[in-house]
Amino acid sequence: MESEPTAELIRAQLRRLRLKAELSQEEFGKLVHFSGSQVSAVELGQRPLDRFFLKRADEVLGTGGLLTSLLKLAERDGQPSWFRPWLEAERQAQQLRCYQPSLIPGLLQTENYARAMIRTDDMLSEDEVERRLAVRMDRQSVLTQQSPPKFVAVIEEAVLRRADEGFRGLMMQQVAHLVDSSERSHVSVHVIPAEISLHIGLTGPFTLARGSDGGWVGYLENQLGGTVIDNDDDVAILLSRWESVRSEALSHRQSIELMKDVITSWS
Repeated sequence: MESEPTAELIRAQLRRLRLKAELSQEEFGKLVHFSGSQVSAVELGQRPLDRFFLKRADEVLGTGGLLTSLLKLAERDGQPSWFRPWLEAERQAQQLRCYQPSLIPGLLQTENYARAMIRTDDMLSEDEVERRLAVRMDRQSVLTQQSPPKFVAVIEEAVLRRADEGFRGLMMQQVAHLVDSSERSHVSVHVIPAEISLHIGLTGPFTLARGSDGGWVGYLENQLGGTVIDNDDDVAILLSRWESVRSEALSHRQSIELMKDVITSWS
């Protein structure tokens, strides 16, 4: 989903830059590995904006990444209204705390894991899968920016071990990525071992973000989307539940060792 005004701006800039370079649609198409008719369809809004196409266009036209940067804005602005406040909170957070009972947290997913998870929704076209994947991967830049937030994630051991034969290679890559991520000073992954049968977190995933003003907001995911929680009483409940799930989890070092053991068990 793209914000239409921003998408129109991208198409207008693409056409302006192409004409400034004195390239016909056919000539430009050859340079970006598209046909002239495909270039025309993009410029007229008859074909969705394509990240690969715009990346090549930026390179050919020497834009310094203008078109792909605009596409990121279009994708962000095109997010559902309920999700935008959380994206803003996530981008500005100084601390992030995430509990996920059934999946690897989005900010720590590999591209292959994320694509496989998004594809489980059989109502999505392949183009929409790739668009959602690009947005998810772009969100991860919050952890690689110059002053990243302190990110603490708590996950269940069962999430690490959920891998049949066809999924195992992908999961080995994913768990190895968790281990690598955990070695960064601002990222900490904690695992709740399988022998902990019941705890309050199993009622559902949640994430908390602390802003520069010291205030917290929460985010609850569900099958149809998500809800941003900013009511003080509700946020206090989530902070209390965070302390509960975090206390059930292994230490940072013990969690890394468990994740390494999982990888070894599949080798």
